[in-house]
Formats: sequence, structure tokens, C-alpha cells
Amino acid sequence: MYKKHRKSLIWFRRNLRLEDNQALWEGIQNSGSYLLLYIFDEKDWEDNPLGMRRSSDLKLNFIWQSVLDLKQNIERKGGQLVIRKGNAIKIIEEFLSESKFDALYAPKEAGTEEAQVEKSIEELCIRSKLEVNFYAQTTLFHEDDIPWPINKLPNIFTQFRKENEKQTEVRELFATPDDLSASVKLIDDFQYANLGIIETEIDEKSVLNFEGGESKAWERLNYYFWESSLLKEYKNTRNGLLGPDYSSKFSPWLAQGCISPKSIYYQVKKYEKERKKNQSTYWLIFELIWRDYFHFVLKKYGTKLFQKEGIKGEGVNWKWDLQVFEKWKNGETGVPFIDANMNELNASGFMSNRGRQNVASFLVKDLGLDWRMGAWYFEHQLIDHDVASNWGNWAYVAGVGNDPRDNRYFNILSQAKKYDSKGEYVRYWIPELQEIEGFNIHKISLMKASELKNIDNFIPEVYLKPTVDMGKWEY
Repeated sequence: MYKKHRKSLIWFRRNLRLEDNQALWEGIQNSGSYLLLYIFDEKDWEDNPLGMRRSSDLKLNFIWQSVLDLKQNIERKGGQLVIRKGNAIKIIEEFLSESKFDALYAPKEAGTEEAQVEKSIEELCIRSKLEVNFYAQTTLFHEDDIPWPINKLPNIFTQFRKENEKQTEVRELFATPDDLSASVKLIDDFQYANLGIIETEIDEKSVLNFEGGESKAWERLNYYFWESSLLKEYKNTRNGLLGPDYSSKFSPWLAQGCISPKSIYYQVKKYEKERKKNQSTYWLIFELIWRDYFHFVLKKYGTKLFQKEGIKGEGVNWKWDLQVFEKWKNGETGVPFIDANMNELNASGFMSNRGRQNVASFLVKDLGLDWRMGAWYFEHQLIDHDVASNWGNWAYVAGVGNDPRDNRYFNILSQAKKYDSKGEYVRYWIPELQEIEGFNIHKISLMKASELKNIDNFIPEVYLKPTVDMGKWEY
């Protein structure tokens, strides 16, 4: 078979998979030989405006596991993945100067920093007379297929969803390569120790023992769809808080591209055909479309999404108070529902969707803090951090993003009553409160002195005097 290029550089980014990987597939099909490369971005080790490293050890360990799984899967097919850590532009420039390549293949990314890197590398390739190919492959709907140019993207999700559901087809999957033996083999001794992080395991109390990698992503999908047939109940259970099965939990693997949204979509379609089609199967696709929307919003607005005024350009007098922020971050606000969710995040790098909305609303609307403080902390701590989804959701809750409703607000006690009425979730993540019965565990500061006297165990002072007056929440 005729190959267009003698040798190509295939750069993995957040597409750590072999199935449905257009950059990989095109590079292999068009090249006689190819170097497979992954670069740990040095920016993950830099400090954010909160004075903490942009990525936690939990998050970086998940990425390492994902890269290691990819490396092993490539080796099973006769290939080699070369791993580096540093500045992607400089590292790729070094490879181009050391060896003669004809082309570069890589995925596009949603982030503005990533887009700038793509632009710099494209310029580098042009100077070096290389063909450069970046492929959009992070979304369910391809950016060339949606009904609008990016700058005309609707500012309301419902319009985006309905128009795409009517007229945009999901493209076919790219097959998994059978043979990677044409990959360039180098002496590569990159080890875990090169990352300079602490090996951190997911807390045993976590809803799931999250491990990175394409193999683990498919293991989870096969369990959730086919072994347990939980997909048919997804819409009814997705607002849960405890246990592994209330939702799909695909987000960590989606964030690193260990599995593609298209792969999940076609598995849902297969499930509908072979098992059951109902509101729950549709709702999982609905959530993938929400994810798409945030990716395209970031593409439309760029750096505006990261500014205090958001895409609406509306100034709000939020506070920058690190002392109050620390209480929120450490689960020490004295509001049990908030603290339990933050304890889960800190222990496991994960939190339910319901929890995320509540702790975000509380930080912005009740504590009055700059919403970006929460977004930066989530970026640091979440193992499923996705720049578009994270910042889009935080701006949404703060009222400076894509939300048709003004001043959206979560009544924390009302939310707790609806989603943790017996207090089981709080008891699980704040064990020192476990002897307080029923819903009382959510409103300790509102209990009468006579009621508190009947409780034998010690109640930490913070729950008697929380950071906000919980009496303002009617439930």
C-alpha cells in the first residue's frame, strides 16, 4: 500500500486510546513509519492563582495510569510509546531537529492554552516544511457538522440540543489499529519517578476505585451497560450520592480521552437495540450533548470564559478571601451537606453532579467568593477535570455563563432534604456526626439546646456555629 509520508510524528494528548482515534488512524494509514509520543505538560506542575499546583497528585496519578495503559496496549500491537515531560513546543522542536519527519498528526483540544500550543506547533511545522494535521475529536458532534459556525453558536443550550438532534449525525468510529509495529523504537527509560509526584491511591471510601486507562474505561462501560444493565435506570438514579451505580462515572476517562463520546454513543444505540430504549438511554446521550455544548462555548468565547465577568461581561462584587475559601476547600464550613461533599472530593478526586452544583452555589451565592476560586480548585483536585465542562459549569452556576435563568440559587437544606433526607451521605463522609439521627444531621445549628443535650457524642464547634446562618434556608 502506498504511504503518503516516509515518517510521521503522532502526538497523543487527551486522546489516550486506540479506538476511535482519528489522529492515530490517519497517521498510521498515511505513513511508512511513525513515532508515537506523549508529553506530560509542565503546566500541570505550575501554581494557579490560589497558590497551589494546577494538578493534584490524585489527578496526575490518574493521568499516569492512563498513559501507562496506552503504552502497554501499544506494545501488545508491536509498537512503542515514547514519553516525555516538559514544554510540548520545545520537545516537539527537538524531535523535529533530531530526526527527519514529513508530517505531524495530533488532536485538537478545547482549552485556550492548548489552542495556542497548536498554533505555535503549526507554525513550527510550516517552518520545518512538515505537513501538520490537527483533528477535532473530543466531542460527540463534529465541529464541522453542527448547524452554525462557532461564532454563531446559540447562547441557550436547549436550542443547541434540539437543532443538533434534528439534523446532525454522529460520525462513524475509527477502528482500532491491528498492528503498530511500524512505530519508531527508541531507547526510552521514562519512569514514574520522572513525574515528581507522590503515588496516591483513591480513598477506599470512594464511590469507585478509579483507575486510568482505555482498558478500565471499557471495563466500566461493560459493567454499567451489559453486565448490570444499569443504563435503563440512569435517569432515575443519576442524582444519587452514594455507591458506584447511581451514575455511569465515565467522566474521568472521557476527560483524558481514554474513551470517546462517540464510542459511548454507539454503545448506547446498541443497548437500545438489544436491551431497552427509554428516557434513561436518551438521558445519557443528553449529558454527552451538554458536554459538547461547553466545549463549543469555550471555542466561541475563548479566554472570556475564564474572566471574572464571564461571557456575559457582567461585573459582580465577589470577594477574594483565602481564609473563607480554605474553610470551603477543607470541608469546614459547618454546613454538613457542603462539608461532606468537599470531604469526598478531597479524598477521592470525585464528586457527584448534584454535589458539584451545591458546593458551587454555596461558594458563590452564600459565601460571596469569586467563582473562579472554586473553578481553580476543581481544576486542581478533580480526576475528571475537563477545562470546558469545569469552567462552563462554574460560570453557569455563578450566573456569568450560559444560563437563561437569572440568579439561579440552591437552597442547601432543601437540596439535602431532597437528596439525603436520612443523612446517610453526611454520616458516611463526616463520621463524627454519625450518631445524630435522621435529617437533624443536616441542621445541627438549628436544633434546640434540649435536643442537643440528648446527643452523647462530641459535636465539633463548627457545626454549632457554621459560616452562614442556616436559618435563612426554608425547607
